Amino acid sequence: MNKRRLGRGLAALLGTEEGGFEAGALEAAELILVAVDQIDPNPFQPRRDFDPLEITALADSLRQHGMLQPVLVRPVDDRYQLVAGERRLRAAIEAHLHEIPARVMELDDQRVFDVALVENLQREDLNAIEKAVAFRGYLERFGISQEELAHRLGLDRSTVSNLLRLLDLPAEAQEAVRTGKITAGHARALLSLGDAGAILEALPLICDGGLSVRETETLVAGIRPSRVRTDGGRPPIEKPPHFVELEEQLRGRFATNVLIRPRGKQKGQILIEYNTLEDFERITALIRG
Repeated sequence: MNKRRLGRGLAALLGTEEGGFEAGALEAAELILVAVDQIDPNPFQPRRDFDPLEITALADSLRQHGMLQPVLVRPVDDRYQLVAGERRLRAAIEAHLHEIPARVMELDDQRVFDVALVENLQREDLNAIEKAVAFRGYLERFGISQEELAHRLGLDRSTVSNLLRLLDLPAEAQEAVRTGKITAGHARALLSLGDAGAILEALPLICDGGLSVRETETLVAGIRPSRVRTDGGRPPIEKPPHFVELEEQLRGRFATNVLIRPRGKQKGQILIEYNTLEDFERITALIRG
């Protein structure tokens, strides 16, 4: 591996902590210049989406000022593997830098995974599904408990367990969380339905209507009795075809989302959505004739 040693001046520009390491451990690590094509990505990186505009802005800064904060890498065979600093590495590649400063530390897989998680958890833009997928991968790979993982990351156990529950959502609902159409709070409210079909029916009402978490909880509370029996089972209530046809007619009539929820042979609910006060007045006027 080709490398050029750097002086201590650049090391002083490092932050006091990165990825959960104490300052002393980082400062004691070897500081070198590494060719960017000698650095492989972190296989435990939980983030899947990087804002291209943010990377471009960082690349512009690197062209003007260079990289002031080194990335963190570990040696693997005759190459290096990124541990922390993927944004800086991506920006360096976009800026066509040939080599960048790097701290080199000998770390095992679990410690690299720790650093990747902590580095990203400290950034608020890591979405809840990315966190949940990373947590599940960590638990499966290293065979530890949720409580142990929470302790390693400095989180409450309930935070870890609540995030992992999001992976019980249907794929469409997970994607809505991933893309920011709904929040983790919306998703937790949907989980209380306990039925994929009900979740997928409620999801567009929340997304299209811009419902708040509290409004979503109210919506779910109205749906749940028709889906869950007191003994915990699911009643085999099928929506009759003419109900589906009537829903379409009512949506056209009121120009908003309408759902018919059968709760038995003779009971049910008709849910009519409104998004503004004007919507409410218009719909109620239509109902009154």
